Amino acid sequence: MSLKDIDIPKRMKHYNVPGLSLTLIENNQMIFTENYGVLDARDNKIVTTDSIFSACSISKFLTAMLVTKLTEQGLLDLDEDVNVSLVSWKVPSNAFTENKKVTLRNLLSHQAGIIDPKGSFTELDLTIGTPSMFDLLAGNTPYCKESIEVTYEPESEFHYSDAGYCIIQKLVEDVTGESFQNVVDEFLFKPLTMGNSTLDMKQLATNSEVFSSGHHKNGELVEGKYPIYPYPAASGLWTTSIDLTKLAIELMNALKGESKIGISARRAKEIISPQGGKTWSGLGVFLEGSEKELEVTSLGWGIGFQCMMVLFPNMGKGAVIMTNAELGVHQMEGIIGEIYTSL
Repeated sequence: MSLKDIDIPKRMKHYNVPGLSLTLIENNQMIFTENYGVLDARDNKIVTTDSIFSACSISKFLTAMLVTKLTEQGLLDLDEDVNVSLVSWKVPSNAFTENKKVTLRNLLSHQAGIIDPKGSFTELDLTIGTPSMFDLLAGNTPYCKESIEVTYEPESEFHYSDAGYCIIQKLVEDVTGESFQNVVDEFLFKPLTMGNSTLDMKQLATNSEVFSSGHHKNGELVEGKYPIYPYPAASGLWTTSIDLTKLAIELMNALKGESKIGISARRAKEIISPQGGKTWSGLGVFLEGSEKELEVTSLGWGIGFQCMMVLFPNMGKGAVIMTNAELGVHQMEGIIGEIYTSL
C-alpha cells in the first residue's frame, strides 16, 4: 500500500486536524510510518512515532485478540454460557435467555441481546471517578444508570454494545484474578513490544509529553485535553499507530500460523469470520468482501479523536490512521476516508 495524490498537511488544515499518524503494511510487514502536525493545537509539540492517541473503540479489536489468546490457554470458551465463569456479577436470566445463553462469541460480535442504555458509557468524570465493572453492570453509577440485561434473544439481532465488552472485561478479570490492564500487559503489550500502549491513564500524570490532546471539529481543544473512557475493554486503549500496527500484523501472522503469542491459525480465522449469520460482523472487527478481497476494519470514534485500522489479510496489506480530532462525521467522510481512498 502506498500514498498517492493526496497532500496530507493541506487536507489536515482543511479539516482542522492538528495531528495525524499513519502506518502502512505490505507483505505482512510495516513498510511506512509518517507523522504530521502537533499534539496540541495550542503549542508546537510535534507528532512523532512515539505519540500516543486515543484509539477509542479500536480497543474492541485488542479485546478480541486477548480473548482469543485466553481461549488458546483454555481459560475462556467462546461458546460457553458466560455465567459459568462470571463470579460477582452475572447476566440476569429472563425469558430471552431461556433458549439461548449469552456467550463470548455473542458479546464479541455485538449479538448478545444487549442494548446499551441511553446516555451511558460517557467519558470519565473526575469528580465521580472510575467505576467498578460490578457497579457499572449493576446500574449503580452515573456512567450507566440501568442494570445491564438481555432485551432480545441472543444471536437474533445486531446491536453495537459497549456494555457487552464490559461483561467481557469482568469475565477476563474473574477467570484470571487480575485486572484487565494487567492481563493485556502480560499477554499482548509485553510480548508484542507495544511499549507505547496503555490502558492506564494514570500515566498522563508522569508522561504527558507523548500523549495527544483531543480536539473538536473546529480545531479547538476539548475540555480536559485527554478524554478518558473508563471501560478499558470497550474503549480505553491509548496507543501509537506503530504499536497498533504491531497488533494488526500479529493477527495477520497468526492466520499464517506464525503468531508470536501463540494464537493458532484456526482461532485467528474465527476473528475474521462472519458471526451469527451477519456477514459484516467478526469478533471485535467488521468485515467486507470475501476471499482475497476480504477487508477487516476497526474504527475508533470518541470525544476529540478518530482513527481507523484496515487490513486485507489475504493480501498482506493494511493501514492504521490515527488523528487527534473528532470531525463529527463518519471516518470515511473526512480526512481518514481521503487517505484510505488514496492508498
